Amino acid sequence: MSVAVVIPCYRVKRHIAAVVADAVTYADAIYVVDDACPEGTAEFVRGLKLPQSVMVLVNEVNLGVGGATIAGYRAAVADGHEIIVKLDGDGQMDASLIPYLIEPIASGHADYTKGNRFFNVQDVRAMPFTRLVGNAGLSFLTKLASGYWTIFDPTNGFTAIHARVLERIALDRIAPRYFFESDLLFRLGTLRANVVDVPMVAHYGDEKSNLNAPAMALPFFFKNLRNFSKRLFYNYFLRDFSVASVYLLLLMILVPLGGVLGVIFWARSFSTGVPATSGEVMLAALPLVLAMQLLLAFLSYDVESTPRRALHRALQPLRKRADP
Repeated sequence: MSVAVVIPCYRVKRHIAAVVADAVTYADAIYVVDDACPEGTAEFVRGLKLPQSVMVLVNEVNLGVGGATIAGYRAAVADGHEIIVKLDGDGQMDASLIPYLIEPIASGHADYTKGNRFFNVQDVRAMPFTRLVGNAGLSFLTKLASGYWTIFDPTNGFTAIHARVLERIALDRIAPRYFFESDLLFRLGTLRANVVDVPMVAHYGDEKSNLNAPAMALPFFFKNLRNFSKRLFYNYFLRDFSVASVYLLLLMILVPLGGVLGVIFWARSFSTGVPATSGEVMLAALPLVLAMQLLLAFLSYDVESTPRRALHRALQPLRKRADP
């Protein structure tokens, strides 16, 4: 299969030459995307003695890591490449792992693969504590939002995707900045694409992240919550209706019912000074207890329905490879 590597670039000029040199060995084409970088990465890369397979794209306006990656995706798909790898330009990712990243896709077992820096406990010790805690919380939110319960490290930027699946995604609707990887997982989940984690080790050197983690915590939370709501509607009501859909409908009835009854009995007890009877307490608690059981049943169903079959094998290519 033809493999393309997309490298979004913003303030990584001192690392980009080594990253491209390492990636050339493992790719048929490389797309270096200068995301309106103030360091002039595009001109710098053009000045290097690199093979013709290395192409430079320029975003006139800064679109964020997602926007830069999407620009590379579009170019790679238009040129007919079948597997498209996304590799950050800061040197944290080992390009020699690209064959392992693309193998599940090339063998027909996955549609999208991503690195997982948490696979080896010994390697986790080298990770900054703030990233460790943040990834743990974000991973759980992304599991809820995407439906991929078997993955971890959702913001890992070392990814690969089959072009046939990528063509089915509305790239214009994906979050263009730091929420890009999480939002892409949500879009893949709506397609029922198979996602696989690949163990990797990240190298933390003197590079500086442009992400302000505390400032992005709340936006990430609300965006994942929005995607979770959309996923429930798409997967359990719009595209399918199953026993899990019934669980959700009953949850929407029982939780408000239990809450309203509890407030009514409490308010009456407070105003009259007469404690609520055991029967009233049970009447208010019973809907909530049933709702908890239904929630657990729904989560069990949702986990079991995680996509496990590659989608791209059943898809026809929308574009043919460009003539040389």
